[in-house]
Amino acid sequence: LIDCYTSLTGKSPLMPKKAYGLHLGTYSGGTWKHEDQTSDRYPVQLAEKMRSLGIPFDLMWLDSTWRKFKSGGNGASTFEWRETFDDPRKMFQKLEDMHVMAGLHVRSIVDNGDSLHLLDEAREAGVLYPGAKKEGLINFFDCKASDWWLENAVSKLADIGCRFLKTDVGSALTVSSDVQGEEAVKAKSDHNLFPLAYAAAPYDYYMKKSGLRGFNHTREGYAGIQRYPFIWAGDWGSEWQWFAPMIVGGLNIGLSGVGYWSHCMGGFEQYSPRDTELYMRWVQFGMFSPVSILVGMDHPHYHEPWTYGDEALRNFIKYDSLRYALLPYIYSTGYEMYQTGRPMMRPLLLDSPKDYNVYSVTDQYLFGDHIMVCPVTVKGALSRFIYFPEGIWFRFGSNEGFMGKQYKSFLTPVDELPLFVKGGAIIPMQKVVQYIGEQSIGELILQVYPGGNSSFDWYDDDGETMDYQRGVYSLVRFSSEWGASEWKFTITPQCKAYRNKVNSYLIQMYRNTVPVEVSYNGVRLVRADVITEKSGGEGWEYDPATQLMTIRVNRQDKESQIRVR
Repeated sequence: LIDCYTSLTGKSPLMPKKAYGLHLGTYSGGTWKHEDQTSDRYPVQLAEKMRSLGIPFDLMWLDSTWRKFKSGGNGASTFEWRETFDDPRKMFQKLEDMHVMAGLHVRSIVDNGDSLHLLDEAREAGVLYPGAKKEGLINFFDCKASDWWLENAVSKLADIGCRFLKTDVGSALTVSSDVQGEEAVKAKSDHNLFPLAYAAAPYDYYMKKSGLRGFNHTREGYAGIQRYPFIWAGDWGSEWQWFAPMIVGGLNIGLSGVGYWSHCMGGFEQYSPRDTELYMRWVQFGMFSPVSILVGMDHPHYHEPWTYGDEALRNFIKYDSLRYALLPYIYSTGYEMYQTGRPMMRPLLLDSPKDYNVYSVTDQYLFGDHIMVCPVTVKGALSRFIYFPEGIWFRFGSNEGFMGKQYKSFLTPVDELPLFVKGGAIIPMQKVVQYIGEQSIGELILQVYPGGNSSFDWYDDDGETMDYQRGVYSLVRFSSEWGASEWKFTITPQCKAYRNKVNSYLIQMYRNTVPVEVSYNGVRLVRADVITEKSGGEGWEYDPATQLMTIRVNRQDKESQIRVR
């Protein structure tokens, strides 16, 4: 059903690969009522601190206070930098030098600044939506109006280094009471479509300007908004009462065809006292969301992880690093979504429709095909019940298994997010990097869980261009087959139009006995005390304490097979 619906309204294209890493929003040191504290130094210093603390991240956007607020207040865009920003071009270059993809927050309404008079010019050019209640609303349904906005406003940002926009206030289209008859009817029908036209304008502009993938960060949408990823959930409060509903919202929007969805980790508006436990739990969920973004309006902390103390910082780095380790799995799931429309974040009922127990489960979900995420959403809770659908499930990264069709209670220390993996699953992973592209994946790590036969299609491409839509990508199928006395792991290249950088595979699998023999393409592998990527050798090792077997083999561009007896 989702495949058919997204075939009609549009599939989600792949985002730039960097967009699957962590996004960081900033008010540049001064949110509303503190605008005088903003500077172009703050974003650079923030990026430097993230790097120095070893917190992986890839994107940053400057929220609304980078620009002057005039007659339209913070609800309109002058596109004019505050005097506190001495050299925005230099700021963008410094961020680019740190491998940070940087963007800016804008709104759909233009305003006059001190030197830029966009509102006056828009009136004269006839590019405003006729009769709009909010004066300055660009008529994005008119190509002439969109082009005017891009040429006279957006290009001034793009030309100095802004790589994408956060397009806010897509819901602004309402008309004044003076508009009557057919014009009023048309405006009402245009209201839901407006955010699509608004998001499409910068998405297509940046794609044409750079020759690379389009990318946009927007708030509102309608059927088809998934064509211009991504959308975020808006400005929710930093309170427990909003945490669990956020999970439900993510599941619902995924079922509605919008797979690239996100939320502000820890909430956004700080209505009540800061709560470290809430922040830690929300971060755990946020790192297992389709898009991970961190931003807050709480001056002067802004949800920056070190402001919550050492335990919260360790928790943040732990789950942020785990997301980066899982990027091969996440990116492959993104390609699956592009092909089929199946969302990255899925309610259990999507894969287990005949299990009526899952219909009431709203605080667990599948992240991709194989990982079940179970956030803790109750303040002070050190345990929670978890429902396991049919089959066998394993704790992530362990040999501890649980049979399906049952509820079980688990202890949940504040720094622990319950994660489980379907029996038989193959999870591709990589070494943790500080930013995507810091180093190529020389060795692909494959966690293989017992419990049944399965396969996984690992997808990769250049991460930037639209070549994947022309068939230029790499696709490798890994298959796991368990027999009575032998386990077979098959590596089958499916598409080799793009040459990925992997030179070796490190397979990690659990078994309760020491193997008698391990072979690769008919050649017996030697048992070693330690096998590493640097050694360049093939072999295997077994740890009886953890029952973890590790096999390292070099890549071969043909179907290859490992056999374990």
